[in-house]
Amino acid sequence: MENTSLTPQPGHLYVVATPIGNLADLTDRARAILGGVDLIACEDTRTTGGLLSRLGLHKDLFPYHEHNETEAAEHLANQIAAGKSIAVVSDAGTPALSDPGFRIVRACRRRGLPVIPVPGPSALTAVLSASGLPTNGFLYVGFLPAKSAARITFFDQHRDFDYTLALYESCHRIDKAVAEIVTTLGPERVLCVAKEVTKLHETFFVGPAGDVQARLAKASLKGEFVLLIAPQDFVL
Repeated sequence: MENTSLTPQPGHLYVVATPIGNLADLTDRARAILGGVDLIACEDTRTTGGLLSRLGLHKDLFPYHEHNETEAAEHLANQIAAGKSIAVVSDAGTPALSDPGFRIVRACRRRGLPVIPVPGPSALTAVLSASGLPTNGFLYVGFLPAKSAARITFFDQHRDFDYTLALYESCHRIDKAVAEIVTTLGPERVLCVAKEVTKLHETFFVGPAGDVQARLAKASLKGEFVLLIAPQDFVL
């Protein structure tokens, strides 16, 4: 019997996770779905086009990003309602987690259209699993505000939070964010700062915030970062 999970069905949206660095992390199912759908909605056609080229796939791409997602979501939902199979991807990782994708999923759910997850790589879960920080519960907050005062307010408000805090941070602000944690939460607060996960220069900085800050000061800050903050009383 044919494995229908590898064959896109008409009138379905597929939320497809793509590699965050290592192409070998793409699942067989994700490859099959991307190769079989009528259309791929993507954050950046150049990035997704490059991925598809490496996979030997040639598909129609529809740009779907933060600047057009409200209108694009309805357009794509209309096509799904008309019977097309569409995959939505982000530049890397799982769509809709601090990446475009949420609005098209919501548009489909509002209409009762099938939405099928095709799970795979996620920087968030990858770092949580390898950090050594508590994972029995966590709060994912995406990207923090760009302004220092707003970040400090967030750290102060979550000083006594019972679970791990998980967020993404820009390479331009990661050193500032860690310095603010040292000042606000103290140098003994346990952190995990991970950069370039699954890539050639993957690095984990885990330990008291003061030590992590010192190690970051000697490291290259190029790349993409995930920051985890342990609960107050946690000891590594």
